[in-house]
Amino acid sequence: MSDQEWITDLLLGEKKMSGNYDTYASECVNTQLRDQFLQILTQGHDTQTELFNKAKGKGWYQVDQAPASKISSACQKFSGNIPSIS
Repeated sequence: MSDQEWITDLLLGEKKMSGNYDTYASECVNTQLRDQFLQILTQGHDTQTELFNKAKGKGWYQVDQAPASKISSACQKFSGNIPSIS
């Protein structure tokens, strides 16, 4: 298995595990256990970022830069959409 295949496999695995930990945390009733899931989720996101940056640096993961206007539009679209709990 090549380095590129290893990093791709690790990155895909981290993405899958992060989705699972997010679900577990969302459905967890025990506060301490939920906090542990959230901590693991954060660690998983950090690992994903490292793997992504490694792959991108090697030229294995190409990302197109979004125009500033699209970034601004997305920020405006999602900035006021946080639901409140009453």
